[in-house]
Amino acid sequence: MAKDKLNRTQACASKTLYAVMKEISRRGGSIPAKDIYPFVNENVELTDWEREPAGKMQYIRWTNSFQFYSIDYQKAGFIIKKKGYWYITPEGEEALKKSPEEVLNLARAAYKEWKKARDIEDVHEEEPTDTTAESDNSMNLDLLESDAREGIKRYIVSKNPYEFQDMVAALLKAMGYYIQSVAPKGKDGGVDVVAYVDPLGAQTPRIKVQVKHRPDAVIGASDIRALLGILRSGDIALFVTSGTYSPDAKNTAANSREFIRLIDGDEFIEMWQNYYDKMSDDDKNMLPLKRISFLGNNE
Repeated sequence: MAKDKLNRTQACASKTLYAVMKEISRRGGSIPAKDIYPFVNENVELTDWEREPAGKMQYIRWTNSFQFYSIDYQKAGFIIKKKGYWYITPEGEEALKKSPEEVLNLARAAYKEWKKARDIEDVHEEEPTDTTAESDNSMNLDLLESDAREGIKRYIVSKNPYEFQDMVAALLKAMGYYIQSVAPKGKDGGVDVVAYVDPLGAQTPRIKVQVKHRPDAVIGASDIRALLGILRSGDIALFVTSGTYSPDAKNTAANSREFIRLIDGDEFIEMWQNYYDKMSDDDKNMLPLKRISFLGNNE
């Protein structure tokens, strides 16, 4: 693709979006939306012009161009915005091998192809405007979602291990499983929750669940192997942590002959949100949520 010369608004977007993609990659693939603007302000060399408020709405120029062209990066498949976080994709990682300017041009071309494939009139101007920034509230929504997610995480961190264990059982109940037992305080033999697919527990599989309330910890492969080691015929395993898993832990689970499903802290929150309406009032009170609707779009 021929290199298009970038104007200064596009040049600003190319360097800020590139820097954020590199930071997401450095952090392991994701970044809270609320961290993005502080990161750029502190780590990217911005000109006085780029830091100026401009136009009727007085948006800071770099934030306006950054958010405007981030749509192109989404359509190119370089980044994903979800639940208050930004993620970099394998395509985005590959794009980082190119220059910031080349990445922006690829993203712009991808956006045009996306519009063309859907027979949508291309109204994506080459320069962000006050109207564009005012109508595109996606960054504000990202920030609100990020703040909400962080609030939920802090609430979960405040729970003790047995309360988190009860929350896992409540989630399984809302998903339609029948809880046979939840381990009391003390030694649990490696299983914290046992769930069945039918009320009597006569059908297989039986679900044996290990719960680890370690919000700041990374679960290793040894923990996964320990759970797999106590499975018997007709059992499947579920490992739930309020933290994360190491790559070795994920590989151990993926390569196991026995079925095991790993759920980390972020996915637990997402599943709690998805099944919240199916919970009893008592179970909802373990992690109460309030739903708020915002005007969005279909893109």
